[in-house]
Amino acid sequence: MFKTVKNIWHVKELRNRILFTLFVFIIYRIGTFVPVPGVNKDVFEASNNDAGNQLFGLLNTFSGGALKQFSIFALGIVPYITASIIVQLLSMDVIPKLAEWAKQGEQGKKKSAQLTRYMTIVLALIQSFAMAVGFNRLYGTEMVPGATFVDYLLIAIVLTAGTSFLMWLGEQITEKGIGNGISIIIFASIVAAFPAHIQTIARSDFMQDGQMFLNIIKSVIILIICIAIVVGVIYIQQAIRKIPVQYAKRVVGNKMYGGQNTHIPLKINAAGVIPVIFAISLLQFPVIIASFWSTHAWARWVTEHLKTTQPLGIVLYVIMIIGFTFFYTFVQMNPTQMADQMKKNGGYIPGVRPGKTTEKYLTRVMSRLTMTGALFLAVISVLPVVFGALAGLPQSVQIGGTSLLIVIGVALDTMKQIESQLIKRHYKGFINK
Repeated sequence: MFKTVKNIWHVKELRNRILFTLFVFIIYRIGTFVPVPGVNKDVFEASNNDAGNQLFGLLNTFSGGALKQFSIFALGIVPYITASIIVQLLSMDVIPKLAEWAKQGEQGKKKSAQLTRYMTIVLALIQSFAMAVGFNRLYGTEMVPGATFVDYLLIAIVLTAGTSFLMWLGEQITEKGIGNGISIIIFASIVAAFPAHIQTIARSDFMQDGQMFLNIIKSVIILIICIAIVVGVIYIQQAIRKIPVQYAKRVVGNKMYGGQNTHIPLKINAAGVIPVIFAISLLQFPVIIASFWSTHAWARWVTEHLKTTQPLGIVLYVIMIIGFTFFYTFVQMNPTQMADQMKKNGGYIPGVRPGKTTEKYLTRVMSRLTMTGALFLAVISVLPVVFGALAGLPQSVQIGGTSLLIVIGVALDTMKQIESQLIKRHYKGFINK
């Protein structure tokens, strides 16, 4: 491993990409401490310490602590995630134009990406304005003294600009850095919040009520659970099923093509951590909106029952994870397109007729693999929440399973990109021995 790390710095292009990514991390972390003009941060932070962690712990984690500071990056990258969900859902033959873009390959992806950017700005503007008004109503007018419509609009514009800048940084990481930019920013946000979570656990009643020996046992149990999640996620993420494919020989002119044996690698969890991010974002959105009208009965019901620590919230969370896993997997790997492509190139699966039969076979295999991956994601995401509720851990850290899933998934994807860069230049990577 140490030799592999040393090899990374021998490749100039790879070294520059990693340094660029680290430079973006520094910019991002500095931005999380830049306050929004017109906001009394001290009042907000004091109020947040009392109740905000329970209501907005997830968003604060996804923003790297920027929400608690109410900095220019307080919205984080969540509006972009929401916009991506909407665009991808509408691309499933809901809007013909978007469905047409989805079939246009790289050119269609560029159009969809541009639409996602515009939608991100619109959503960020709406969410930031609602956040400014809602927080001022929730925590008192001292947060934004003498607030007017212009003050709220200024805060909304600043927060929207922060989200737009984060979206641009993510695209720059994808182009000039290493890994998927948006995922890397979420990764950095979660990792930056880990020390605060550890301090919260250490200062909670869970660790303070018992004796020192009992606290040590509790800490070891938490560590074992985290290690088990890490091992399980890596095992599932790396697992694939190879579908053998043969190509018939064909003669074009004086040359013979085809006649080779290959395989289609189908991953158990082809969707990665995207379904978890989508599910938790959608589930927490109505909770956050309802918290701004906490005096109403319907808002109190939504806030109480849609938390991931409540039975209804857990059930909806699991259903969303399973649904988004199937949706995202079949969007990425369409059995119909795969079967048609194989048939056009003279390929077939041994024992399976080309065309419709191959499509049904691939759909059946993918459905079984995806169900296994979806259930695994759901268990890993819910288990720490249930354990945390039973153990009495603070609600702000009961999202640990989701955080670990995202961190491990992004780390594995980034490691694979580094691996491919090293192998391309005849260096041994992390996985190859």
